Amino acid sequence: MDLQKQDLQKPDLRQQGAPAASELRASDAERDRVADLLRDALAEGRLTADEHAERVEGVLRAKTVGELEVFVRDLPAGHRQGPGPAHAPAPWRPTAGAIPIDPDDNVVAVFSSAVRKGRRRAGRRIHAYAIFGSVEIDLSEALFDHQQVVVKSFAIFGSVDIRVPENVSLRGMGGGVLGSFEVATLDSDDPEAPIVYVDGWAVLGSVEARPRRGKIVADILDRVQHKVDRSLRKHLGH
Repeated sequence: MDLQKQDLQKPDLRQQGAPAASELRASDAERDRVADLLRDALAEGRLTADEHAERVEGVLRAKTVGELEVFVRDLPAGHRQGPGPAHAPAPWRPTAGAIPIDPDDNVVAVFSSAVRKGRRRAGRRIHAYAIFGSVEIDLSEALFDHQQVVVKSFAIFGSVDIRVPENVSLRGMGGGVLGSFEVATLDSDDPEAPIVYVDGWAVLGSVEARPRRGKIVADILDRVQHKVDRSLRKHLGH
């Protein structure tokens, strides 16, 4: 075999050169990032509803990174530094001074049951006491006015059950004494997402916190945007 002839037949990658960043194929994550920038521009009044819909449709059709950049070129967000490495996970303790000492809400169940659920505003500190009883705190539809929320839970011969939206960060800081203290640790993809800290003790009882799948933190504009995206993706078959 003529090795020299074989080498001559191979393409010279050094001569071809690597493709420019704008020529690289766009990923779904990059399309979603640009769609988020367009949504923010709509909320800020920089785009009309028609302009927003037209650009989102173009984003879904884009094949390369360069084609995506066109849709945010005239927006301030399009000239900020691009995304770097993955953001740091949510801290395991609340920021000093971010959480008040006094609770915004006390949920008490003594030989009974108590429930907090539905579309309501979540305070920064919630205290839950279950003594020979059960407490349910469902934040899956709550409105979060603060990024950090602490749920202080005490279960003595009782149970405290906590549910959160699936796109928040969830941390556990408590423990159990002849009881069960279980928190399903969760990290949101959004560094600005709320962080729910579950603290306290389970004494011959149980404290459980986990996300409720299918429930997310979203305002009215987010809901409209999701409907628009779903209809466009269905129309384009993307």
